[in-house]
Amino acid sequence: MSDQPSTAAKEPQYLVTETGRRIAYHKSEGAGPVVVFLGGLKSDMEGTKALALEDWAKARGQAFLRFDYSGHGQSSEKYEDTCIGDWHQDTLAVIDQLTEGEIVPVGSSMGGWQALLLAKARADRIKGMVTIAAAPDFTEDGWWQSFDAAQKDELMEKGVVYLPSDYMEPYVVTKRMVEDGRAHLVLRDALGLPFPVRCLQGTADTAVSTETALRLLDHARCDDMRLTLVKEADHRFSDEACLKLIEQAVEEVL
Repeated sequence: MSDQPSTAAKEPQYLVTETGRRIAYHKSEGAGPVVVFLGGLKSDMEGTKALALEDWAKARGQAFLRFDYSGHGQSSEKYEDTCIGDWHQDTLAVIDQLTEGEIVPVGSSMGGWQALLLAKARADRIKGMVTIAAAPDFTEDGWWQSFDAAQKDELMEKGVVYLPSDYMEPYVVTKRMVEDGRAHLVLRDALGLPFPVRCLQGTADTAVSTETALRLLDHARCDDMRLTLVKEADHRFSDEACLKLIEQAVEEVL
């Protein structure tokens, strides 16, 4: 169900999911397919890429939707209590209840993993997909496999470890996040993407490597999938040139 705001239009609307989580969102009406921005870990729908893409969509009369996962931004729950599966449920609720017809998910970092999970669950709804520094399976391949023995012991015994980040405050990694991530891996089994896919990746990204982008390109079954590497672009991928590339990629799959 959805409860509408009585305040100014700049205030978000809220979707209350079947799990009771209150998901903040902004939706712009327009022609379909609906472009849906899926943000990254510990990011929110007020980020540069989300807002720039919203402006682009409004300028061309394209329907657009951005939202905050539970534990992020203006949505309910604490970040430390949420995980990949929760955010997948949030994404499905938003797609199923706030959109109709075809969609074009644009997934940034962890949002790229969410876009791939969405493809496994709602492939028939997807017109095309764009990923930006997609980070599929990072809880296993990026976190767990990089932990030393002491960190693994600490996670198992205390239920949490803290990792430094080049882009924000330290990541809080909980045991639940790692264990739940294993239930949602997408690079181990067949991954069919029966629609155009455009992947964007910066070579100076210290959070997601070009190796990850190449692994996704090699693993997915897709007849129209392209990877663009941008020299010296970092994980934010949000300067003027990168934002233009995102717009062009969305135009291509539309």
